[in-house]
Amino acid sequence: MKTSKIPKDSETIMTEIVFPNDTNPMGILQGGRLIHWMDTASAVCAQIHAESIAVTVSIDKVYFKSPVHLGDILTIKAKLTRVFKTSMEIYVEVWARSVKIPEQFLTNQAYFTFVALDSDAKPLIVPAIKPVTSEEKKQYSAALKRKKERKH
Repeated sequence: MKTSKIPKDSETIMTEIVFPNDTNPMGILQGGRLIHWMDTASAVCAQIHAESIAVTVSIDKVYFKSPVHLGDILTIKAKLTRVFKTSMEIYVEVWARSVKIPEQFLTNQAYFTFVALDSDAKPLIVPAIKPVTSEEKKQYSAALKRKKERKH
């Protein structure tokens, strides 16, 4: 296992179509279903980075900016922002588009925290990440403040 990786190594992109069983009676995507998809993308990202099973520890401030409707296509992007010994912060954003309108719009975003586990379900030390782009460096620096806010 490498001692340091870059965020791109584990970046995860999922695509989903909103079907009738994903919506409420008004044809709008249920929030719980969306959080499930975001959690799945985050888990894949964390497990690829840690090369181990990883579990959700927390989800920060899920913002529902715009409703997502029946038939919309979602792109869910999960990317590591920082590693804290055994925990990993992952930024997730969700973009939606209609089949008939090619323009995407941001619908949701949140920070997920995962912990990698060893075979005895004990926290595992994971490789650090080295941010490369200016946005990655900005997210990396701000992650420490977000971690401190989670403790309160």
